[in-house]
Amino acid sequence: MFINVILPLALDKTFTYAVNEEEYRFIVPGMRVAVPFGKSKIYTALVIEKHQTPPELYEAKEIQQIIDEYPIVNPLQIEHWQWIANYYMCSVGEVYKAALPSGLILESETLLTSEKSTFEQQEVTDDEYLILEALQSQSSITLAEVTKILNKKKVIPVIQSLIQKGLLLMNEEVQEQYKPKLVKYVKLHDEFLQQDKLQELLELLGKAQKQKDLVLHYFQLFARERKPISSKVLLETAGVSVAVLKNLIEKNIFVTYYINQDRVVFEKEEGFEIQLSNAQNQAFQSLVSNFQKYDVNLFHGVTASGKTEVYIKLIEEYIAQDKQVLFLLPEIALTTQLVQRLTAYFGNQVAVFHSKYNSHERIEVWQQVLHNSEKAKVVLGVRSALFLPFSNLGLIVVDEEHEATYKQQDPAPRFHARDAAIVLAKMHHAKVVLGSATPSIESYFNAQSKKYGLIELFERYNNVVLPEIHLIDLKDKYFRKRMDGHFSDELIERMQETLGNGEQIMLFQNRRGYSPYIECITCGHVPQCPNCDVSLTYYKYKEALKCHYCGYHIAKPTHCHHCHSLDLSTKGFGTEQIELELKKLFPTKRIARMDQDTTRGKFAFEKLIDAFKNQEIDILVGTQMLAKGLDFENVTLVGILNADNLLNQPYYRAYERAYQMMVQVSGRAGRKAKKGSVVIQTYNPLHNTIQQVVNNNYGAMYKEQIYERSNFKYPPYYRLIQIKLRHKDYDKLKEGSMWLYNVITQNLAIPILGPEEPVVNRIRNEYIRTILIKVPNNSNLVNTKKLIKKVLMSFDAVPQYRAIKLTVNVDY
Repeated sequence: MFINVILPLALDKTFTYAVNEEEYRFIVPGMRVAVPFGKSKIYTALVIEKHQTPPELYEAKEIQQIIDEYPIVNPLQIEHWQWIANYYMCSVGEVYKAALPSGLILESETLLTSEKSTFEQQEVTDDEYLILEALQSQSSITLAEVTKILNKKKVIPVIQSLIQKGLLLMNEEVQEQYKPKLVKYVKLHDEFLQQDKLQELLELLGKAQKQKDLVLHYFQLFARERKPISSKVLLETAGVSVAVLKNLIEKNIFVTYYINQDRVVFEKEEGFEIQLSNAQNQAFQSLVSNFQKYDVNLFHGVTASGKTEVYIKLIEEYIAQDKQVLFLLPEIALTTQLVQRLTAYFGNQVAVFHSKYNSHERIEVWQQVLHNSEKAKVVLGVRSALFLPFSNLGLIVVDEEHEATYKQQDPAPRFHARDAAIVLAKMHHAKVVLGSATPSIESYFNAQSKKYGLIELFERYNNVVLPEIHLIDLKDKYFRKRMDGHFSDELIERMQETLGNGEQIMLFQNRRGYSPYIECITCGHVPQCPNCDVSLTYYKYKEALKCHYCGYHIAKPTHCHHCHSLDLSTKGFGTEQIELELKKLFPTKRIARMDQDTTRGKFAFEKLIDAFKNQEIDILVGTQMLAKGLDFENVTLVGILNADNLLNQPYYRAYERAYQMMVQVSGRAGRKAKKGSVVIQTYNPLHNTIQQVVNNNYGAMYKEQIYERSNFKYPPYYRLIQIKLRHKDYDKLKEGSMWLYNVITQNLAIPILGPEEPVVNRIRNEYIRTILIKVPNNSNLVNTKKLIKKVLMSFDAVPQYRAIKLTVNVDY
């Protein structure tokens, strides 16, 4: 009897393990089992098949234990994972590892146990004695604990010496990481529940006034709540210490017990209702009728047109049919506000799934979705939420579908959540809504070619007018000396007027830190990262230079490392510098910064958003986090400090992304009754993309970009497959990449670019080369990928190139 399993490793194939008859009958595909792999490692494998055929190339090992009582992964998930692995050219093991919350993929932990209960002190060294002494008081210890006991990093030689002396045993044991949250509850002992016994109880307590108060508070709470009372709530209500409760428990007056509780609970807001405007209602009706013809619909609505309200009404329809709904967002930043809106309407039917939640919280959501619980009718999450065990999926909403963050870059699987969601929906016979104010070129192209349905909403909610956009020519302002730091006189004037009216401002600068680099005025030297081919970013708050690629940092130099000159100057500007300039310009105003450096903590983002919403912050400076669908009714001015940063990128999507970013940032202004305005500072005000933003002309941007893409063989007319090669030896990498390029070009008669050095051609001491394969839409993609895989396998078989690391990025 045998089972086939997937291991959470970058291995393409499944592995066969032997099971006995009883295990064979009990195991169901989708369960986890602990299996030995290699010499001594134990992994959490996922069962995908049971059969009677032994493997031909190796002898099947026996499994160690069955972890689950029921399957935690369903067949549709496994099918979806295999599609992701095939389409994005990675292994199904990598998908499995990315899909399951880390608490469900148990890691083996090396346990050390004592072989003998007694030993001669003279036969062991001091370090060995310390380990054996620790094992006298406990049955086993881990490697991590040995490191602490000896206060050394290298403990393996000591352990090996003890094993050779026959004093120690070393074995691997899988440890369950998930622990349910148990909440302590209290109840009165059964004998005191009768009315006549209460008087007796109070007499029994005598002069212990605090204990009497606690008992009386318990009765009041129980009469009011009519539900179990937690010890925490009881102590808070009575205002007494834990010692008082402890005394009552010791006297057998109170009894404690534990209830398994969800870590995240949402409350429904009473009386919260949504009224759709005529335009919204029309869009909603169009969506419902379009689902008869198209499984995927693109919902193109301008910023602040109220797309979320339409989604909520649509979700309501599917919940009424007892279906599950998946609401995808591009990043965690957006979930904060949306959670508030969805939970106000749907209460505890909403579950949230993203990486800021800890492992236990994510496992609870996984279990709720698996059991089709009422608590997870609507799952709100980022791209990883796609992997949840849906069994009754009816609708997927992909909000801000144009966002680049839907595409995972590292590690594998390098999948695009929007495209993978469409495939998942097809497997479940579910419907998909792709929503955006600035749709991606690919999605709009699919809608134009009638592959998707298209619903457009060009009216803002409550007929709020779109913000006025003002262009400021930086060349002219610098020439006329009308700049204060990085602010033009016109922008400062508008900011003063806005703040004078008690309104709020958002400023966008797509660079964090104080300044992108520091330069020596004397010799032109710029401090570089020793591990990467980039200059170090200057942070004024920390007085340090830092690399954004590998984290390398040094203190801010006092002199040039090259010529020892003291004349150092900062070049360019980031959010930190803008924040400091604002504090000089508006010393009495409350200014905050929102970027990766200020939102690292679990609730840091929520605190910032709430403070800004409650008007505790007057000016908010930030990176692209600001561009996402955040909704603040008192923001009337938005400033884009340097639009050229967005345009001058060496990437075929640069103009599309720049347009989307500027329109999205502009859309944060004037979302309610107050009219908004946007100020864009640029050196090139006549640039086509900037003019398209000013006129809010998505059609013109689309036509221009689609013409360019057609001419230069880019998506949506071609699919791109990027192969990235990395190695520490520059010459070996150059030779290997050339070999690979030549073999691919001999096998494929399609456009192939490379091997070329990317803009940053060395990261973490590894040089990089890329090869870009352009696959026409009319050619067979499956066969092309098979050929590429074959070539990559033959590349791996060449001994001198085996050390070169390869990554494949499909739909780059």
